[in-house]
Amino acid sequence: QVQLVESGGGLVQAGGSLRLSCAASGLTFRSYTMGWFRQAPGKEREFVGIISWTGESTSYADSVKGRFTISRDNAKNTVYLQMNSLRPEDTAVYYCAADRLVWRTILAGYDYWGQGTQVTVSS
Repeated sequence: QVQLVESGGGLVQAGGSLRLSCAASGLTFRSYTMGWFRQAPGKEREFVGIISWTGESTSYADSVKGRFTISRDNAKNTVYLQMNSLRPEDTAVYYCAADRLVWRTILAGYDYWGQGTQVTVSS
């Protein structure tokens, strides 16, 4: 059974930092592209960033570029989202998702999703 479990969310002041983790089990992690998405209240889920299965390539939404960094540790079956210079508009539930060998910056098509972790940024 495949599981993706996010952690690391919480309440932080604007300008602060958080690091989210997504621990994967039940799949050959190194074969999966990993994406991060987020969903704010009343809004659709949106793409945040993506990392290739080797970790050599990343891509980010314009809204987070230069502030967020995705990394992965294939030995630990974990992908990370380092979030710096957080803004109130970054408040959302953050989800990780796994897609086998496909580079995809849209929601549709991802094989597996986590349950999400809440990030709240106060002004």
